[in-house]
Amino acid sequence: MKIHEYQGKDIFKSNGVPTPNGKVAFSSKEAVEVAKKIGGNKWVVKAQIHAGGRGKGGGIKIANSLEEVENFSKMLLGNKLITHQTGPEGKEVNRLLIEEGINIKREIYASIVLDRSVEKFVFMVSTEGGIDIEQTAANSPEKILKIWVHPYQGLTPFLCRQLCYNLGFVENEIKNGIKMFKALWNTFVKYDCSLLEINPLVVTSNQEIIALDSKINFDDNSLFRQQEIEKLRDFSEELPIETEAAKNNLNYIKLDGNVGCMVNGAGLAMATMDIIKIAGGEPANFLDVGGVANTVTISKGFKLILSDNNVKSILINIFGGIVRCDRVAKGVIKAIKDLNIKIPIVVRLEGTNSMEASKLLKDSSLDFIVANNLADAAEKAVMEAKR
Repeated sequence: MKIHEYQGKDIFKSNGVPTPNGKVAFSSKEAVEVAKKIGGNKWVVKAQIHAGGRGKGGGIKIANSLEEVENFSKMLLGNKLITHQTGPEGKEVNRLLIEEGINIKREIYASIVLDRSVEKFVFMVSTEGGIDIEQTAANSPEKILKIWVHPYQGLTPFLCRQLCYNLGFVENEIKNGIKMFKALWNTFVKYDCSLLEINPLVVTSNQEIIALDSKINFDDNSLFRQQEIEKLRDFSEELPIETEAAKNNLNYIKLDGNVGCMVNGAGLAMATMDIIKIAGGEPANFLDVGGVANTVTISKGFKLILSDNNVKSILINIFGGIVRCDRVAKGVIKAIKDLNIKIPIVVRLEGTNSMEASKLLKDSSLDFIVANNLADAAEKAVMEAKR
């Protein structure tokens, strides 16, 4: 689950992470009122969408007067902001964060994420913070410094000091940096975050360390105990199709290809997408119907896949362990009849009762394309999509 920058900064403030003085606004008039309350003679007007790259996309403006605050607000609100993360369709801006201007001495990048390869969290920092951090990661990865944090030991004072020294902090910067990194770690753990990123984290002329940005993602599996966090969810920022899937306990993620996928199990679903690409195609979605695949879940899965007009063929890849293949086959047959599906469907069923499933498919008189194995299934699905 994702939240907006202003919501993340509210969480930061309540957990000891310094941030600029600011507030959300939903209209140009409200933006001006917020700027007046903040005071000063320079403000930052920031579009609030669930996507990075807002600076390069024109979604962050520096205003040197209240008139500019109003003009920038009118320019952004209600319009679509296009960044490298939104795709060409962009995202509509429905709210703004108005903040005080900060005297920036230098910009830093900081983030915390889980590193599954070593079963630890990794705290990453870089002196190359700012809008080009992706280029730094691609072209100069040595400039991104990593500290691994054991989940039982947590971020120790030693590790905090190591982060500060790696960033070249001096004098009060070290003291403020240790407080900042410890507060970020505590926030990450307290709210079951899957990602916490600040770009940029800035050092001011008086050696303060301030979070100028906030990007926080939460582990969906923890929301049952993070009910206050779940209330921050903005469904307008999510694809309606993915929201609908979640309501039906289906794991669905829309992609850009034309081969629809229906699979049981997340690992098998990822392997299926990989082999589709190896076969020269592009998967249209990730869809895990889970370990209780039945007529109802399969029908809902088909509806999700078919709601994407880019889908030209469907690959059903089921491995029968807990799920019986004949049960899946019955669900597939009923769904195809009920939904009157016309596009080619490639089926690969292996495991428990797979022979019975094959007979059901054959006797249904429906025009299935039955595959011998996973590679054969992918090749046939890709060929049908291209045809």
